[in-house]
Order: sequence, then structure tokens, then C-alpha cells
Amino acid sequence: MKAFVPLALCLIIAGMLAAGCASNQNPATPVPTLIVPTTVLATQQQLSFTLGEKYLEKKYSFTSEKDQFTEPVRVTNEPWGIEFTVIPTNEDPQYTWFEIKVTQMDTGQTSTYGYGRTNSYEKHQLIPMYNGGPYTFEMKGNRVSVTVNIAKRNP
Repeated sequence: MKAFVPLALCLIIAGMLAAGCASNQNPATPVPTLIVPTTVLATQQQLSFTLGEKYLEKKYSFTSEKDQFTEPVRVTNEPWGIEFTVIPTNEDPQYTWFEIKVTQMDTGQTSTYGYGRTNSYEKHQLIPMYNGGPYTFEMKGNRVSVTVNIAKRNP
């Protein structure tokens, strides 16, 4: 009978541990979960300004990816901007795109803007520019007609 006492004690202790009676832990209380729907607002601020005296205003037509136009323009030190409006000539957006690469000739600084491909699909874009000097505008695209306006910004 003495041999069964340690075995019985082991079984009682094992049962208590399995039931959680000998545990120091507080019983788990479920944490209430609150799901709140969130709305993500576009933080891109659409700049609003108008263009005045023109440096360049021209319509370009791009029928294939090989079409490219280059325009040299000298701008004054007054704030200026680039405005372009894209009209796709194909219904499938994967084939329509436009890109304008702006290079400041004195510094070599280059910026690229556009429609489609890796750019937005916003058909009308207004880009503020600030520094004067000689610039080169390289434009290329595919299956789009684009009106480009480069001009001084109105106060």
C-alpha cells in the first residue's frame, strides 16, 4: 500500500496542473477587440495656380513609342509652371502613356513627369517650377495627344 501513495500523489498533482489549479497565472480574460473602419484620404494636395505669359504652348501627337520631341526654352527667374493635358487615342490604358523630362541645362538637374506607365493616370497636370535659366524639354509617349503649356505663373 505504501508503494501506491507516491503514485497517487503524483496523479493528484498531475491532475491539478492539468486543470490549472496549481498555476499562479490569472485566468485569461478575453480582450475586447474594437474594429473601427478607417477611411484613407489622399494627402496629395492639388496645387492651384494659373499660368500667364507663355514660353511654349504646343500640341503633340504620339502614335508610337518611337515618337519623341525636344524643345529648348529659356525661362526667367519668376515662378513658372508646366501644364499638360493628355487625350488617349487608345481605349486600353496599358498602351497609352506620356513622359516629359525637364533638364536645367546650367546645372544638369533633371526631373521627369508624366501620365500612365509608372506615373498617375491624371489627364490634366499642373507642375510648379521655380528656377530660371535654359531648359530642355524631352517629350515622348505612345497613343496619346498632348497639349503642353510652359508659362509664367500668375500672382
